[in-house]
Amino acid sequence: MTLRCIAVDDESMGRKLLEENIRQIPFLELVRTCKNPFEAMQALQEEKIDLMFLDIQMPGMLGTKFLQSLREKPLVIFVTAYANYAVESYDLDVVDYLMKPVSLERFTKATYKALEIYTKNHVAATSASAVSSAEHLPKADEFPDFFFINVEYSLVKIIIKDITHIEGLKDYIKIFLTTQTKPILTKSTMKAIEEKLPPKQFMRIHKSFIVNTDKIESIRGQRIKIGTHDIPVSESSIDDLLKLLNYSK
Repeated sequence: MTLRCIAVDDESMGRKLLEENIRQIPFLELVRTCKNPFEAMQALQEEKIDLMFLDIQMPGMLGTKFLQSLREKPLVIFVTAYANYAVESYDLDVVDYLMKPVSLERFTKATYKALEIYTKNHVAATSASAVSSAEHLPKADEFPDFFFINVEYSLVKIIIKDITHIEGLKDYIKIFLTTQTKPILTKSTMKAIEEKLPPKQFMRIHKSFIVNTDKIESIRGQRIKIGTHDIPVSESSIDDLLKLLNYSK
């Protein structure tokens, strides 16, 4: 079993030492190194990451705050020069808290702890795979009211109820909000953003569009109107959309 990991540290020496230690652990695969939480967010969106080595004291955003902003979290090992975040870190359910400079022995112990947790989680997930996938979908009230996205080296908070619709553009998406006139552009996929949205309120009506059904003003043929926007509905989605809106012909 291999754990795919990223190393996040604003100091080049810190990243180099993490790389060297990771190379000594046979079950670790270093996917990417990141200089800040914004690069880490990008990596988490683009790659399957099982374990994150995360510094805490970084310009722009503390590692603890970054971790709190993530809806879907990999296993995390904090690697820091500061002891005063230890209590807070364990409240975040991290695997371990390593103090710099980290010995290879201590580093190895932490990674084997991560492997043990990952293995248990993997076995539990595999055992539950026989259960219908519908039973594992988050309920509407289990979704948070917001999520964060990476926009031009900043993490931007998006309030879910303010979203009118989302448009997909190859490797990017545009998020349209009631609170501002211009959409927010971020590098992501439609599938990734769809997983952040409650399915009882949002629906993918076209390969390039997700809409907030609460914001739909009218439907004419295979077009819907939200504000000044005229949005297409695919032929395969129109009946499901009408059912979601409790409309019967």
